[in-house]
Amino acid sequence: MHFFHGIRYDWEVFVIANKDKGLFINEQIRAKEVMVIGPKGEQLGIKSTKDALTLATYAGFDLVLINQNGNPPVCKIMDYNKYKYENKKKQKENMKKQREANLEMKEYRLSVSIDVHDFDTRVKQASKYLEKGHRIKASIRFRGREMAHTDLGKQVLIRFADALNEYSTIDQKPILEGRNMTMILIPKKDK
Repeated sequence: MHFFHGIRYDWEVFVIANKDKGLFINEQIRAKEVMVIGPKGEQLGIKSTKDALTLATYAGFDLVLINQNGNPPVCKIMDYNKYKYENKKKQKENMKKQREANLEMKEYRLSVSIDVHDFDTRVKQASKYLEKGHRIKASIRFRGREMAHTDLGKQVLIRFADALNEYSTIDQKPILEGRNMTMILIPKKDK
């Protein structure tokens, strides 16, 4: 126990409880009386911390302080290790969903008269992004008289999709919107 500017700090308990950012459990709970919730969610009423700890021990569980700001503080009788495991599992699942939601769409601009080397370079770069799980948007902007030959642009986009056939499938076929023709590729599920 330490005193600092007249305020009492119980550093040992504070450090133990916040080591893994967990909750106060069993003997770490310093309140005199607590509202107790049973292992199945039933309210057992207000009990002294000592009695609540005895109940938890008798049931083969831990007494976990859920809400220390309540009046009185709220404790639940539960298996603390199982609770931590479930929370960790939920966090991993949420992170996985977040990663899937954050996948970006990479855009590659092609032209009707694209050089073979430039085309191959874009195919190579796009294949790397598709392997990472990102989506690809291939687009062609028609300039001047190229608007009369939009079929040539469509052939370039189809050739691009065929070159990436091993890594992707066509999500949106080539569509002409004004002077731009776009196509969207998504990664194959088995990759």
